Amino acid sequence: MENGIAETPVMEVEGNNARLAIMELANMISVPMSLNAVVRLKVADAMWQNGKNTPLTASEILSRILPPRTGDPENLQRILRMLASYHVFNEHITSQDASERRYSLTDVGKTLVTDENGLSYGSYVLQHHQDELMKAWPLVHEAVVDSSTEPFVKANGGETAYGVYGKKPEMNDLMLRAMSGVAVPVMKAVLDGYDGFDGVERLVDVGGSAGDCLRMIVDKYCHIKEGVNFDLPEVVAKAPKINGVTHVGGDMFKSIPKGDAVFMKWILTTWTDDEVKQIMINCFEAIPVGGKLIACEPVLPGHTDDSHRTRALLEGDIFVMTIYRAKGKHRTEEEYRELGKLAGFTSFRAIYLDYFYTLLEYQK
Repeated sequence: MENGIAETPVMEVEGNNARLAIMELANMISVPMSLNAVVRLKVADAMWQNGKNTPLTASEILSRILPPRTGDPENLQRILRMLASYHVFNEHITSQDASERRYSLTDVGKTLVTDENGLSYGSYVLQHHQDELMKAWPLVHEAVVDSSTEPFVKANGGETAYGVYGKKPEMNDLMLRAMSGVAVPVMKAVLDGYDGFDGVERLVDVGGSAGDCLRMIVDKYCHIKEGVNFDLPEVVAKAPKINGVTHVGGDMFKSIPKGDAVFMKWILTTWTDDEVKQIMINCFEAIPVGGKLIACEPVLPGHTDDSHRTRALLEGDIFVMTIYRAKGKHRTEEEYRELGKLAGFTSFRAIYLDYFYTLLEYQK
């Protein structure tokens, strides 16, 4: 004791911090579920009216999203306040009235605002929290006990995630909107920082879905005479007509259409090493000597830290393991290099252009 003030022993402080940390982790489900709530309520769009980010009270926000005299502003404020601690919102308290809290959007919160194309990261949030996906999370431990079957499959009566998407159009549509919302900013970064499409006349996009990414590439590189959007027959059957793009249905595990280069985004991460090797072999056979496979994938860092990027990548890895493929995974740069060698590629480079995705360029 010094000057009559009791000092807390260091070990007790460390113990308290540890207990607080595990309580935060145990209660962390509140974060994604509250995020899900503000997306469903369209809070970000209500706050960002006419391009203004004026701080608003929960009551003012509520008046923009629900009919008059309905809803509970106190409960909305509780959600906003918790998410403010995760930098989704800014909290503003005036010195005159500390009880009145106002909220504005941070840069994180602005990603939930619907843009001029009707896209935002809101669909990505909702897609992760659909009922069929949520049922899989209590079974994550099963991926350790028996990795032959994904937790999603065990939770959904033997159906795979892609099988459920195929049977439920509303789930598939949400998934496509989610992927489009993520793909557009990623592709802008790729097109601004990568010149590997120079000289390509026929480009094949494997798993291109509706053709959004291929459209952006073809629009920028006028020398590409034909873009081939290659996906499952039932997927390309719904794809819109795009100038300069041909939609082709098929199975990437059997063969891939010929082209000067093959492009794919977020395809390899949902498959096992053996399956990735087969996909790469088919890409290798589809291109001429000097041709390229250009894969845009999440790539894990070599060392673990507590940065937002590392956490997002590792969390995404567990999502893949739980929902899509128990032995599908995010990989390190070195793991991708070795898989390319096994498929026959002689040249490899990784280009870090985006906060989450990395371009992997393989040359034949």
